[in-house]
Amino acid sequence: MKFGQVEDPSKIDFTLPKDHPATKKILSQNKKGLKNISIGCAKWNKTDLKGFYPKGTKDELTYYATQFNSIELNATFYGMPTPDQVQTWKEKTPEDFKFFPKITNSVSHFRRLIDVTEPVTQFATSVMQFDEKLGMVFLQLHDNFKPKDYDRLEKFVKDWPKEVPLAIELRNTEWFTNEEILDTTCALFEEHNITNIIVDTAGRRDMLHMRLTTPTAFIRYVGANAESDYERLDDWLERLAKWKDEGLQNLYFFVHQNIEKASPLLSAYFIKKMNEEWKTEFHIPKMATESTGTLF
Repeated sequence: MKFGQVEDPSKIDFTLPKDHPATKKILSQNKKGLKNISIGCAKWNKTDLKGFYPKGTKDELTYYATQFNSIELNATFYGMPTPDQVQTWKEKTPEDFKFFPKITNSVSHFRRLIDVTEPVTQFATSVMQFDEKLGMVFLQLHDNFKPKDYDRLEKFVKDWPKEVPLAIELRNTEWFTNEEILDTTCALFEEHNITNIIVDTAGRRDMLHMRLTTPTAFIRYVGANAESDYERLDDWLERLAKWKDEGLQNLYFFVHQNIEKASPLLSAYFIKKMNEEWKTEFHIPKMATESTGTLF
């Protein structure tokens, strides 16, 4: 994933911004505590995650699911999934595994949310075959989808099937730099229980809005293939611990890299640190190229 890639990461201020004032209020509405934590990568493709799979691995997803408890399913962005395909993916993973499928680009990028009832219905019907393994669906809009298109976004949100949990990633800077637009959009999301995705990537610090619209944090973390990647993860754990104390209900954290083969390495570091600091017991992924020990 090269979104937000910069030539020299050392010149970027990676400090996490302060929380938006509305975030604490949203978190305080949850009285159930932290219920779900999903941490994973965006792909299970052997070519992208070179060195992660043991030699002779016959099925990449089956192995991936022994190391992680979830996947940010970008495969569904490039082609409409069929119910049979979803069923196949589901059957290859253990009971507690979760899928987070991205809505097909025909909806977001080609039709740009215009006249999308049919493909949305088709997509939702397919991914519902994940049953209890469906974590959350997410919509990623094009960089040039702007607030002038708000009416399309509003209709999409209102028409979205409520039985399928949804997160939305807005990418155009105008959604974040105009406080009135941000407030209006977040109010829409809050009313319809839509999670506002946070993206942490070097070249787009404006997307690090730190405004939650539900007690769910859906974070897409993009490393810069630099030593600072680890310090950034430490900062995220500190912020997430604060949110946990304030009422965070679900944490969905997916790690990307400009060079994706390093994604399992960062994910393992994050999980190990979480286990140490939060007293959780998540499996720490291992690299096939490591005979012993873990990936850090």
